[in-house]
Amino acid sequence: MGNRLTQGRLSNRHIMSTQTYGWTFDGSAANRLRDKSAIGRPMGEGTLLLAPAEVLFCHHYRNTPLPSPDWLDSVLENMPSLLFEYSVLEALRVPGNKVVLHSNFDVFNVECDVESWGVRWSSDQKPNTSAPTSEIRWFHSSDLLNHSQLLEWANRVSGKNRIAEVLIVDDEFSVVTYRVKEVNPNGDIPCNNLLGELANIKGGVDVDGGRIYPAENWPHSQIGIPIEGGIFVDSNFCTIIDDKSMDEGASVLVDLLMRGLHPRPGFKYGTEWRCYDKIIGEDHAPFLVTLPSKVPSDWGGACLASRLASGVNKTWLIPVENGPNWKYLTVIRPPNDARWSSPNRR
Repeated sequence: MGNRLTQGRLSNRHIMSTQTYGWTFDGSAANRLRDKSAIGRPMGEGTLLLAPAEVLFCHHYRNTPLPSPDWLDSVLENMPSLLFEYSVLEALRVPGNKVVLHSNFDVFNVECDVESWGVRWSSDQKPNTSAPTSEIRWFHSSDLLNHSQLLEWANRVSGKNRIAEVLIVDDEFSVVTYRVKEVNPNGDIPCNNLLGELANIKGGVDVDGGRIYPAENWPHSQIGIPIEGGIFVDSNFCTIIDDKSMDEGASVLVDLLMRGLHPRPGFKYGTEWRCYDKIIGEDHAPFLVTLPSKVPSDWGGACLASRLASGVNKTWLIPVENGPNWKYLTVIRPPNDARWSSPNRR
């Protein structure tokens, strides 16, 4: 299954043909579906055009018949992802959320990002009178994770004071919800002239994976690991000390240090670093940072990393290059009352 970076535009194409992709629904129930549930696209008095996922939702939850006995088979031939998309819509709508798909944004005069699949209002809101709570994208767990484009989308959505929600569906048609946003991690550890002091460090004994320096007059406590015989620094710190052309790891490390953070190895959490925002011993490390080149390639891996971080009360950060500096994207679980998931399977 391919990447859905343009799923909003694909959604438009899905219902352009009423014979193949949608269903014209009329009768007294049409007005109720539109006015109370914000389902479908009005096509005239008492008539709605339902997208395929909406057809299935109305069939299961509004007691409407399918257009024909072979309708689902015929639609799946042209839209093989339909059942996954329906699972996402079901997870959102069963708790009472109102969801308007990308192709119907104009009906409610809603401006929405081109990459958003839909917009959501909570159950106590009406699309005609209130602003959306969130914009939504959905992915299959095997879809590629493009963290730089995801950060750009999240910032565009948050710029409209909306939540950027991502729903992930797997091969069991189970759905989980995440929120994505930019995080600005900062700490209280002084970093004045830190790079200059590192550049003046001399000597040291090379060991496998790094170098050991004498502990006397060591410039900064947030650099290196105290061990028997001195201070151990890894290869990333060696690159900074030697003032070599910085690779990805050294560049991210410098950015973390200049933010007043104290990075330590994050091996036991499956990341490159765990980062403290205060002197070690005052509090736990609030951040886990992964190198961009080691970020999970698909959404299944991203969900695992995010869940592991939340399980130890930490925020998982993905560095995204921003000129000479770095931005940080997080993929986090929402509050308990906003975790849209699959209802009990039939």
